[in-house]
Amino acid sequence: MPYPAPDTSSAARMRRFDDPLAALACVQALYQEQVDTLRDAMRRFVAGEQLSAPVHAYYPLVRIETHTVARADTKLAYGFVEGPGRYDATITRPDLFARYLQEQFRLLRKNHGVDIQVGLSQQPIPIHFSFADNDHVEGSLSPERRILMRDVFDLPDLEAMDDGIANGTWRSQPGQAFPLSLFTAPRVDYSLHRLRHYTGTAPEWFQNFVLFTNYQFYIDEFIRLGHAEMAKEDSEYIAFIEPGNVVTRRTGLPAQAIDELGAAPPRLPQMPAYHLVREDYSGITMVNIGVGPANAKTITDHIAVLRPHAWMMLGHCAGLRNSQELGDYVLAHAYVREDHVLDEELPLWVPIPALAEIQQALQQAVADVTAMEGPDLKRIMRTGTVASTDNRNWELLPDNLPQRRFSQSRAVALDMESATIAANGFRFRVPYGTLLCVSDKPLHGEIKLPGMANHFYRERVDQHLRIGMRAVELLRQGGSQRLHSRKLRSFDEVAFQ
Repeated sequence: MPYPAPDTSSAARMRRFDDPLAALACVQALYQEQVDTLRDAMRRFVAGEQLSAPVHAYYPLVRIETHTVARADTKLAYGFVEGPGRYDATITRPDLFARYLQEQFRLLRKNHGVDIQVGLSQQPIPIHFSFADNDHVEGSLSPERRILMRDVFDLPDLEAMDDGIANGTWRSQPGQAFPLSLFTAPRVDYSLHRLRHYTGTAPEWFQNFVLFTNYQFYIDEFIRLGHAEMAKEDSEYIAFIEPGNVVTRRTGLPAQAIDELGAAPPRLPQMPAYHLVREDYSGITMVNIGVGPANAKTITDHIAVLRPHAWMMLGHCAGLRNSQELGDYVLAHAYVREDHVLDEELPLWVPIPALAEIQQALQQAVADVTAMEGPDLKRIMRTGTVASTDNRNWELLPDNLPQRRFSQSRAVALDMESATIAANGFRFRVPYGTLLCVSDKPLHGEIKLPGMANHFYRERVDQHLRIGMRAVELLRQGGSQRLHSRKLRSFDEVAFQ
């Protein structure tokens, strides 16, 4: 059954703007108007009022129309469309994405000289996605009233949330607009809700550079460094956020009203996130994804909607070469994907290229932190292929088949997450990289023993984490325009970063 068309009053018709800021203000006003309608109706519904008719609200729509082939600088990785046509994107949370949207609008104006059109789409806002972060009015509903919600409000529609655009499987129908963005508004809203659940922090705290790890040791050290930064009045970071949205402000900065809403959770979420916040959102988010490719895919599926500038994996791995020593680093320049979690979305025949900007930053960061160069640097850091598997006990498989495949692929290290994170970065056009630390050598009789492992972790975690943070500094200094790579563009790429 088709959704009802949005209101066609003058306030809801498409309006044209030649000023990106004015276009953004219109999007924000329309969105707020629509969610206010839903929130008011929901409050009345929870209070027991019998609403006389279903309540609908709609996502804002942004559109551009071009009539000539692309005139943009071909060296750009985003900010332009490929040719003539009508291009649309549904928008959610324009407060959260204000900086991002303003930049996308600015680039479209600059590269094509067209007006930014703003109005209401025909895509309903599901009631679940209209609640404010700390608004839990639905919790008091009886089971009967919860069932009745289906007759009154729109619920999430999975058909509006698939990743066909990002996967390259989306095909336009006659008369249908081309997409401006990789994600529809409902898909973004879905991931924003999932991020709160999995990480224990609000999406507003996420920064544009994300570090992933598979060990709590790294998080413990990040927490220590985060609080140390907050003790410095001259720190470039303004706040440190922990699960439960617990906020520590930099010394000398006043508390804000939102700080009072944070509270440490009784237990950590599945993939807790921690945020070193900068004023311009170019700080560092670190997430403990735990062990396994399923977690790696899940969290990157959702963080991708925030459009970060880069994400990198910092973790431990099995060294596969006898020449490696415990504590050596591995800079991945290729991946063997035996994780199986992305085979449907990203076939195995798709190569995952190394991105020069990330590789150079990680290599320079190792040199800066270790104060090594030349042969000494090569001795402790090997560049090579990393294999990721979904079988933690691959050593126990018969006939040495995994070892044979890893040897044939020239792999130098093995873990369970790096290839997944890189592949999802490729899939979602998020620059990616991997720097691992060898913690055992199972093919060569060096397995983890409790005492040895604890000593190793204490020795290496601090240095490894500081290397990752130094790499972020280098990438930030290089600028986001340089960081985003044309290697990640498809033939008919969307305009939004």
